[in-house]
Amino acid sequence: MPTHSILNGKVKLYRRDDGSENWFCSTFLQGKNRRKSTKTDSLSHAEEIAEDWYLELRGKSRAGLLKAEGRPFNAAADAFMEDYEASIEGQRSPKWIAEHKAHIENHLKPFFGKYTVPEIDQDLAQEYRVHRFQNPHVRKAAKADAGKPRPAPRPTAHKTIENEIITLRMILKFCVRKAWLKAVPDVSAPYQKQKKVGHRPWFAPEEYNALYRATGAYKNRNDLRDWERWNAEQLHDLVLFLSNTGLRPDEAKNLEHRDVAMVKDATTRELILEIAVRGKTGYGPCKSRAEAVKPYQRLLNRPRWTPQGRKPRSQKAIALAAAQPIVIPDKPKPTDKVFPGNHIKLFNKILGKVGIKLDRDGKPHTFYSLRHFYICERLTEGADVYQLAKNCRTSVEMIQKHYAVHIMGAIDTASVNARKPRQRPNENHAV
Repeated sequence: MPTHSILNGKVKLYRRDDGSENWFCSTFLQGKNRRKSTKTDSLSHAEEIAEDWYLELRGKSRAGLLKAEGRPFNAAADAFMEDYEASIEGQRSPKWIAEHKAHIENHLKPFFGKYTVPEIDQDLAQEYRVHRFQNPHVRKAAKADAGKPRPAPRPTAHKTIENEIITLRMILKFCVRKAWLKAVPDVSAPYQKQKKVGHRPWFAPEEYNALYRATGAYKNRNDLRDWERWNAEQLHDLVLFLSNTGLRPDEAKNLEHRDVAMVKDATTRELILEIAVRGKTGYGPCKSRAEAVKPYQRLLNRPRWTPQGRKPRSQKAIALAAAQPIVIPDKPKPTDKVFPGNHIKLFNKILGKVGIKLDRDGKPHTFYSLRHFYICERLTEGADVYQLAKNCRTSVEMIQKHYAVHIMGAIDTASVNARKPRQRPNENHAV
């Protein structure tokens, strides 16, 4: 194969062995061999074309316009989403899939869309973090708030950005499997790699006592309407139920009456609830404390709330309503939800009145805090960590990391304050 070099060997001209008379040029730039056909059989003309081509490439390289060849990020993200959605069908909730799709469409594509997959590295991922922090998402004003000034956008939360980086890493792993990328680049954060040991917001015993007393007092108010009283009674029993079972809020929302059975425990000889939980981790059993039985009995015997419609006002409507037979609301059926309503607004309202909306670290209390209270209280009472982890459908590592770390009773004082016995000065000397 005849070859010819120009520009001190930076560019080579050659002819292929396939019988073509045209000259081809090649060069090595930015770690990659690049080739082009000059489309001429004249060597002098091919040298001019090759020289112009090389100088153009070098100019693009210095200006940062020479992109590495590879799969465009947008195409790789679309292929990943199609593969991911088909692979985990039925194993993850639609909300989980929609969250990854929202990360890709709303944030990752607008930033990484101009790059190819091989160009993504740790530096570019850090640029993305800075971009997301400095350009938070601005919520659109609702119609009712059209006349009010739009609130200043808050910086994007660190956890939100890291969730988007997780989606990015999954795309890169998919590209490695497809051989579009040799290895997954390190896209971890360059700073604060060792985080502080924190705890999840939970209700201290005195805070929990104030909470359930406040929900109990609210449901007994005389100025409540029928549907408000039903909502208040449901909330009071929900607080007691979650704090004595350790269920997650989504697990309680999915709970049906057929999933709960009142049984007498063979070990403790107490009446407890055996619950078939279906939620975040799939199916899992749960055995409640004895204090959860009475709240559940009230839930089981409380009639379902049905809207009564507008109260009759005219004499004719009142007489017609009096002639109708009184309909007694049905009690919950086995397939009905145990907690069919949404009590978040009332829960937050009572937390604000009691003054325990935030814990001492400024973290907001939620329904999840009742699960944390249950776990912390069981640890304080000396429950076995392994059995507690099985009953709460979590791991021992999670309990030790997020719950036991701030329980004072988890420290054995006798082991910490152990003292070595002292010997008297003349004890080892013979008399």
